[in-house]
Amino acid sequence: MNTEQARFNMIEQQIRPWNVLALDVLELLSVVRREAFVPAAYRNLAFFDTEIPLPGGENMFAPKVEARLLQEAAVKKHEDVLEIGSGSGYMAALLAYKGRHVTTVEIEPALHAMASANLAAYGIINVDVQLGNGAQGWGKENGQPEIEYDVIMISGGLPFLPDAFLKQIKVGGRIVAILGEAPVMTAQVITRTGDQTYDTRIVFDTMARYLQAATELSHFRF
Repeated sequence: MNTEQARFNMIEQQIRPWNVLALDVLELLSVVRREAFVPAAYRNLAFFDTEIPLPGGENMFAPKVEARLLQEAAVKKHEDVLEIGSGSGYMAALLAYKGRHVTTVEIEPALHAMASANLAAYGIINVDVQLGNGAQGWGKENGQPEIEYDVIMISGGLPFLPDAFLKQIKVGGRIVAILGEAPVMTAQVITRTGDQTYDTRIVFDTMARYLQAATELSHFRF
């Protein structure tokens, strides 16, 4: 397989047609080699329009979904990012290239180890990989310092957005999440517009496996 041709085809035939048109995102997909974050057994599928299995019964999003979520997050160089669901570390790597610092949280020990190893092997130093359950937020309820983030990327599905995430985003910050229940879930961008006000924009319909422990969330609905 000609790797660079396969990467080009992925970008031009899968990702651009999915309304991913931001040049910085398209260029980044050529810079950060997706195949470096795909398990060896599935590396031949790195550029296919499909989810890829990961340890613990999890999976990587299809490339077009990853790219669209990254575009919608619109991370800037000075911004701090929280990611829930590290997976293989690929999304954290993309976010790290765009932002100042990324904290990524993974509940599955095998994936925590994989993401840590992949990011280190790729030479990315502005990502902190944490082991823990971030499905209800990542702050004082987890023994962490109370930090507000510029962007929160939830790399997995949730039935609804827990209240904790709304409090952990700065005014002007964005939460990117896939919310809802089968058979239709929606990718949404929730922007904090004031101390108590939020704007929600539905971006596209999709499906995503729920984060582990997501079903233990409260019944608060936003």
